[in-house]
Formats: sequence, C-alpha cells, structure tokens
Amino acid sequence: QVQLMESGGDSVQAGGSLTLSCVASGFNFGDYCMGWFRQPPGKGREGVAKINTAINTTFYADSVEGRFTILRGIRKNTIDLQMNNLSPEDTAMYYCAAVRYCPLGLKPGDFDYWGQGTQVTVSS
Repeated sequence: QVQLMESGGDSVQAGGSLTLSCVASGFNFGDYCMGWFRQPPGKGREGVAKINTAINTTFYADSVEGRFTILRGIRKNTIDLQMNNLSPEDTAMYYCAAVRYCPLGLKPGDFDYWGQGTQVTVSS
C-alpha cells in the first residue's frame, strides 16, 4: 500500500526558509517520480517541483525556480523540499505525490499517489 506522509509545514515571516519532508512507503522508491504540489487558499492545486529518483533529474515551476530545491532526503525513502526567500504568495497546503514514470509536465492529474498535506503560511 503506497503511503506518503508530509511534515515540516510552519508559519514563517517573508524572506524566511523552511524544509518540507515526505516519507514514502509501500513501493520501490527508486523507481518512481516524486513531486511537490501546493494549493493556495481558494485556488486550485499547482505543481511546484518534481524529481526522477532513478536519475536525480529535477524540474521546477517558474514561480519557485531559484528559491526552492527538491532533493532526496538524508533519511531513507524521503524527498525534501527546501524553500528559501519565502513570500506570502507561497502560502498554501503543500502535498507530496508519486507516479511510476515521470510525466513531461507538472500537472496534478499526472500523479497517482498523494499525501495528506502540510500547511505553510508566510506572513509579510
């Protein structure tokens, strides 16, 4: 049974940093594409970043390029999202997701498995 569990969400001031973590279980972690998505208040879910865990290639949404980094965590079967220079526009529920093969884009509909989310709130 595939399970994804996010952690690390918090309330921070603009300009601050946070690291989110996603622990995966129930599948061969190294064979899957892992992604981070977010859903701002009153808006739809949007892609943030993805990583092909087999070859360690990454892709970022334009809105976070240069500020966020997706990488394999120190703990086994973990994906981290390092977020720097946060702004109020980054306020959202952040979700971890997984799919067997990395899609070309970063659309929520392309991912099959989802965590419950972790809240990030950035105040000005």
